[in-house]
Amino acid sequence: MPAHQHVAVVGASLAGLRAAEQLRAAGHDGPITVFGAEPHLPYNRPPLSKEALADPRAAEPSGLAERLSFRRRAGIADVEFRLGDPVTSTDLAAGTLATESGHRTAYDGLVVATGLRPRRLVTPGPTAGRHVLRTVEDCHGLSAAVRRRGSVRVVVIGAGFIGCEAAATLSTLGHTVTVVEPAGPPMARVIGDVLAAAVQRHHEAAGIRFVLGTGVTAFTGDDRVTGDDRVTGVVLDSGETLPADVVVEAVGSVCNTEWLEGNGLPLGDGVLTDNHLQVAGASRAVAVGDIARFPNPLFDEVPRRVEHWSIPTDTAKRAAATLVALLAGELPDGVPFAPVPSFWSDQLGLRLQSYGSPALADEVRIAEGDPHHLPGGLLARYHRDGRLVGTLAVNIPPARQRDLRSEFAVLVPTA
Repeated sequence: MPAHQHVAVVGASLAGLRAAEQLRAAGHDGPITVFGAEPHLPYNRPPLSKEALADPRAAEPSGLAERLSFRRRAGIADVEFRLGDPVTSTDLAAGTLATESGHRTAYDGLVVATGLRPRRLVTPGPTAGRHVLRTVEDCHGLSAAVRRRGSVRVVVIGAGFIGCEAAATLSTLGHTVTVVEPAGPPMARVIGDVLAAAVQRHHEAAGIRFVLGTGVTAFTGDDRVTGDDRVTGVVLDSGETLPADVVVEAVGSVCNTEWLEGNGLPLGDGVLTDNHLQVAGASRAVAVGDIARFPNPLFDEVPRRVEHWSIPTDTAKRAAATLVALLAGELPDGVPFAPVPSFWSDQLGLRLQSYGSPALADEVRIAEGDPHHLPGGLLARYHRDGRLVGTLAVNIPPARQRDLRSEFAVLVPTA
């Protein structure tokens, strides 16, 4: 490999950090620069909707980022982190990028790790009082809003994992919480209708109200009430208006791909790659984390993005090996890349742990437990065309969870 080849890692979250570490582990000894839009070193995001949101110390973003920061592994002390200056464009053919401040950098290899940002509702009404949860600043803003007084009325729009976790946390803090979800029961797209209905019953027993099958058409506000034209209500397409002091929008994500435009890449849903994680249409670029849309032969050959916790680390290891090979003028490793996605979620005394891709299933089988008593433990297996594609464990001991993951090892294809 030519000496001193420069690799630019664009995105300073977990995927970018792991990519830098794995580049060193794979033998890249040239300079590495990690570019981040946020002013913080990479930190752990899942707690932002759970324990960090419940922690009074969330009032100060930089301190929260420091408490949640990842321990950097040995070998990357010489990696440069350029933070608080997002990359706004790149020329893949020329191997250059530009940041918001006007800084320009040349690179030999590129790692795309810019991830996602929260989708926002485009509806009439005031914006003050409407929150998302992605960054420590978001967590700080929501925490401050609900701590201004005693109990507040919170409307969470979206019953995916972030919405349900935020609803659960805010409910335990003593707030009145209503969850609005036009698509149906909470997390149904991922865990299926039977388990979604069971989670809904569990949350309702804790006092959370669900309004399903209806969307949001507007937000009401009255500066005579709040003094600054903040949200006072959420108007549903059913005609009902839900009173709200605080709104949490958890309606999905948008891929941060704008900086890649103009290079002829397919950017319709993240960044398309091959199974080696090489960006389609780029010679020395790879993608990692939840922005990468790659085929996983563990399931089929359809390229998909995966927004699960395990994916940044898994993709970083493979992408780093691919990029090191490409920079050396060699072919990437031919062994199929077949990671086992995994995620967990803590909600109101329930620990949900999943392996595989339950969302791909056409059949759900309850192997253990009772959906009407989730705290007692439950195991569900998800099949597609009779083949195991996912598992979901609720309040199952950690040792059992490791066994569940190992079930997928026999499904991993070989070269």
